Amino acid sequence: MLDSLIDKSAFSIDLSKKQAIANAFGRAAQHYDKSAAFQRQVGHQLLSLMPTRSSAISTPRVIDIGCGTGYFSAMLHQQGFAVTAADLSTAMLLQAQQRCGKDCQYLQTDAEKIVMADHSYDLAFSNLALQWCDDLSVPLRELRRVVRPEGRIFFTTLIDGSLGELKQAWSQIDTQQHVNTFKSQHVIAAEISRSGLVIEALEYKPITVYYPTAMKLMKDLKGIGATHLHQQRQSGLVGRQTFIDLEDAYERFRLDNGLLPATYQVCFGVLINE
Repeated sequence: MLDSLIDKSAFSIDLSKKQAIANAFGRAAQHYDKSAAFQRQVGHQLLSLMPTRSSAISTPRVIDIGCGTGYFSAMLHQQGFAVTAADLSTAMLLQAQQRCGKDCQYLQTDAEKIVMADHSYDLAFSNLALQWCDDLSVPLRELRRVVRPEGRIFFTTLIDGSLGELKQAWSQIDTQQHVNTFKSQHVIAAEISRSGLVIEALEYKPITVYYPTAMKLMKDLKGIGATHLHQQRQSGLVGRQTFIDLEDAYERFRLDNGLLPATYQVCFGVLINE
């Protein structure tokens, strides 16, 4: 049973916000992988930055923060790491356990208050999870604490300008916020500086995925649980006509190949715990 593998002794969340995030991703857990092509594309690029097994450490310990369904936890295990799959959502951890079985340990935890002792890991891996934290320096300080000195933290996060096409299309329909706003490069650099970690590599780049319709994009966003908004929006259901209008507004971006682009701005970071 998963309960026997999860340490809940100090699980701490802000019920008004973090439970909403956990619930959004929990609802998506069973179908997440069907809509996670973008997440996997980014994660594979992050994984390529990870070191090969060091002869000095026979089995390096790594924590996968925001592991989701355990796709990269499994890949990290296959590469010879001792993996702790960690997530805020119990439902996601259940999916990770189904994928990884006894190959990994499982930890239900808040990235801003990781329930592990100091210097528990050699490395940390986090793919597209830390953007849900208000202040990036908070989870990074926690990762600094649980990763040993000279260890490294590999992460990706979304930055300002992500899903610009979708945001522009919605702006033609109403004034509500439908797309999350993420931090700027300047803010991310400042928050990394406050964490006390040293930048080994930091790269910002756009990654575009392509869809036949705007509705397919919206279904993928719902399928990965990314419909939670940082900021409050007005309540109320979005009707069929609104989605028809969204399709019409998104048409201005259709390319010669017949597809619609959805462009994400992604930060790739490698940080050293000196």
